Amino acid sequence: MGIRVLLADDDEAIRSAYRIILDAQPDIEVVDEAADGEVAVALAERLRPDVILADIRMPRMDGLELTRRLGGEFRVVVVTTFDLDEYVHEALRAGAAGFLLKRSGPALLAEAVRAAVAGDALISPQITVRLLRQLSGGSSGSGIGRDIGGGTGSSSTGGATGQGERRPLGGRIAESERIGPVEELTAREKEIARLVADGATNGEIAEQLFISAGTVKNHLASVQRKLGARNRVGIAAWAWESGV
Repeated sequence: MGIRVLLADDDEAIRSAYRIILDAQPDIEVVDEAADGEVAVALAERLRPDVILADIRMPRMDGLELTRRLGGEFRVVVVTTFDLDEYVHEALRAGAAGFLLKRSGPALLAEAVRAAVAGDALISPQITVRLLRQLSGGSSGSGIGRDIGGGTGSSSTGGATGQGERRPLGGRIAESERIGPVEELTAREKEIARLVADGATNGEIAEQLFISAGTVKNHLASVQRKLGARNRVGIAAWAWESGV
């Protein structure tokens, strides 16, 4: 059975385009569409899709509220026209399993769906570098040029170098928005969190630390539980904020 996707966008033309792109993939199936957030929530509860692609600006309930309601239970990938820092942060903090700009292209749309199912979080290359710089307070590091959603199902996007118009960096995330460990991480868990923040895939982490991919997954599950993070993005955000 393929990956089952629910589309949520108030623009019928956009939904039709997404359906054409995704239904053309051998491993992806669009199960239904919604023109607003409330309908999308109802459909998600009834159809139990693997992934929800949600626009931010929709009537009745927007994509951010949808993500807050469903992000803990479903994999929600936010797809939007608006390249606004506050949208990116709020979506990822709400538990989004990816954040794409609509201009990213059809290939990235399909890859975002696959990455979400694999437990990763793919972010549009146009915003990856800016996001990481904000999470690190504008400091440089070895992972600046890489996509932090780089698990086994998605690739890094080191080619995103911030070309074109860019807004000024918005600074560090507010204290109230930061996550922190409810239980102290072990030295090995901190090491893995650093590698996740650098964009390493599970396979790359396993190779560097001479452990199995299954052991990496177990460590990541423990790190997520201790941090209260919903996905790899939350782990990476904590690693950048805490400077481990």
